Amino acid sequence: MGTGISTRTALGNRLRSVVAGLPVVAVALAELVLCTLFLTGVALLGVGLGLLLVPLLAVALRATVNVSRRTAGRWSGTRIPEPYLPAPDHEPGLKGRWQRTHWVLTDPATWRDLGWALVNPVVGAVLALLPLSLVLGGLGGMLMPAMYRPVIDANGGANWYLFVRVTDLTTAWLAAGVGLLGLLAGLAVGPWTLRAHAALARKLLAPTRTAQRMQHLTETRSEAVHSSAAELRRIERDLHDGAQARLVALGMNLGVAEQLLKKDPEAVGAILADTRKASATALTELRDLIRGIHPPVLADRGLADAVRALALDSPLEVTVNAELPGRPEAPVESAVYFAVSETLTNAAKHAAPDTVIVDLWYAEGALRGRVTDDGRGGADASRGSGIRGVQRRLAGFDGLLSVDSPDGGPTIVTMEVPCELS
Repeated sequence: MGTGISTRTALGNRLRSVVAGLPVVAVALAELVLCTLFLTGVALLGVGLGLLLVPLLAVALRATVNVSRRTAGRWSGTRIPEPYLPAPDHEPGLKGRWQRTHWVLTDPATWRDLGWALVNPVVGAVLALLPLSLVLGGLGGMLMPAMYRPVIDANGGANWYLFVRVTDLTTAWLAAGVGLLGLLAGLAVGPWTLRAHAALARKLLAPTRTAQRMQHLTETRSEAVHSSAAELRRIERDLHDGAQARLVALGMNLGVAEQLLKKDPEAVGAILADTRKASATALTELRDLIRGIHPPVLADRGLADAVRALALDSPLEVTVNAELPGRPEAPVESAVYFAVSETLTNAAKHAAPDTVIVDLWYAEGALRGRVTDDGRGGADASRGSGIRGVQRRLAGFDGLLSVDSPDGGPTIVTMEVPCELS
């Protein structure tokens, strides 16, 4: 029973693969037409009309080529991301049209799209139509025993099926056998042609490593700018609501004490006592704020000892293994320190582990860290801001953070930041 169902499923998948390539032909023709129009628009740049046509045709061409990307992604099971550079801000009027045209023409992905638009109508159409042609041709051969006589009469006695000359029932059955082989060949090569077309699309349409790195750097730099702005706003808010308010209160208290110094010395003593307590509180808040920006222990003793201090302050049982032959630059050191700190905080809040192990080492030009806990697992960056915050912090230095946290644990958080050690 199960074998029969699986056989029917496999046969159905092969039949679908035979006709799945038909939309490729329509898309390929549309790409070819848009490619021709785009190149015509480029040729008309000299008379100014191209400034209007090129950006509009680029949008249409990219939308059509994206259909090929999505189709190839479905066939291969791997999405092909768009490689286009982000559109720059442009001014209104003629200057803005030139800026958009320049952006389109200087984007390498535009020219790769044009190359694809020239290749796909030939190679893509052949790959798409080959299985269907074999299946339809095979069906024609298999029907030859039933239709060979009318065909012979209509053609004046000449009837060829591929290399078989059909003259009687025997040769008609021979043609039917060849047709069966053709049909089976069409069903066999159907999935292969889809994969071949998807591989060709990935080769020509996927972002290059340089484009991927540029896009990654653009995104990470943007996130770093936003994170820095948010951090500055937090510091400003903490100073305004905390230390600044207390310092203002200190000044007011000292002003009152100055006025009462001759009239009521005892009251002045009480005011000064309160002022001393308030100054101690303000100093504590300032120290906490400084510690949140760049902990003194990190500046004084380096990353390894700073992380060991974190382990001592943590409510968890934390073991630190650190082998660092030197110190990275202060911003990198700070980023990794706070990444480890946030990871330990997340473990204490959500994982309830018995033990946590922190490993720090330097290898292959990168500072690497790993935080392993035996808690309940299930950590997911999409469900909380903690992991995403750590990723954004490290991304500002072209660093990476990965989380392996199956349900039931253990959770392994791995971080890597390219840097040089002093």
